[in-house]
Amino acid sequence: MRAENARLKNSAADQAAELTDDEIRQKIIEADQNPTNFDFQKNLALGLYGYAGMKQDAKYLPDAARLLRRALESKPQDYETIVALGNIHLDLGQINKDQSAIEQSREFYRTALTIKKDDADVQNDLGLTYFFAVPPDAERAIAEYEKALQVNPKHEKALENLIRAFLSLEKTKEAGDYLNRLRETNPRNQSLPDLEAQVARGGGGGNEQ
Repeated sequence: MRAENARLKNSAADQAAELTDDEIRQKIIEADQNPTNFDFQKNLALGLYGYAGMKQDAKYLPDAARLLRRALESKPQDYETIVALGNIHLDLGQINKDQSAIEQSREFYRTALTIKKDDADVQNDLGLTYFFAVPPDAERAIAEYEKALQVNPKHEKALENLIRAFLSLEKTKEAGDYLNRLRETNPRNQSLPDLEAQVARGGGGGNEQ
């Protein structure tokens, strides 16, 4: 299901990328004129979110969040909409240094996990909301990442994030243990060289994913 959702988002992003800014704004106006059309709100918002990532341009993220909130009013249990709201608010929180947005993303992820408890990706992202908090709560982040590994012991992002979180606490041994697990899981993981260097230095964790 996640692969299909990613495909749909990427397809919508590709379509958005073919539009001019004026055409995108017109689509947003059209969505505002059809507030009860769930599919239109959701699909346009996912397209804008994918477009933002593709172009590394966050200007449409607030519109995407607004459209998704409207869609959620129509279908409060739509899992993909809830997760997307969590993702967008987490991105906005990081970009704007907005603690309230990060806290909102946390609530969306928590809601999503009440619907689907075995989503390791969302569990990992919930951990990010604690690591990116001000001040960071690395211990709570670690607890959430470990829950993701209980669902999927080979979840590479959770393993990467655990290494960085333990390094932030100057717990090099624990970081090294998870580094070994990551290496066993995927010897070609692109983050390995950087993480190996950080563990060798005994700290200096960078951004998580």
